[in-house]
Amino acid sequence: MEKLLELLEQDCTMPISALASAAGMTEAEAKVAVKQYEDDRTILGYQAIIDWDRVRKETVTALIEVNVTPQSIDGFDRIAERIYQYDEVESMYLMSGSFDLTVIISGRTLREVAQFVGERLAPIQGVTGTATHFILKKYKEKHLVFRPQDPEEREYIFV
Repeated sequence: MEKLLELLEQDCTMPISALASAAGMTEAEAKVAVKQYEDDRTILGYQAIIDWDRVRKETVTALIEVNVTPQSIDGFDRIAERIYQYDEVESMYLMSGSFDLTVIISGRTLREVAQFVGERLAPIQGVTGTATHFILKKYKEKHLVFRPQDPEEREYIFV
């Protein structure tokens, strides 16, 4: 069954017949398994990974290190829940090391990201510090390599 999940994670558009064959199952078994994984929320959703640079959509993505004071009963969970409720938050992780939480957000501009950090994130009770790192270029995400554009697709500026 793990093989089925690995296959779906690699390419969720594979037909059920191909998934079943690659996982060593019948088509009926694969359908039942996928439905069960969706029902019990093992599969949380399906998503395409887009290279937005190829369609010229301007966005700013930031990785924010967040230090917090954990709550006595809930630990980090209550503060994490307050943070991940914001629409800007794409991903969030509890970390080991020199900071507690990693928050990945996207915005249209640097100012929009800065406002999120300064006006929404930093004032949350229990947040003791933040450090924002802007992602300049994506090379690989979810095992997929972002390849440079072909020369004829690049824009040239002559001075």
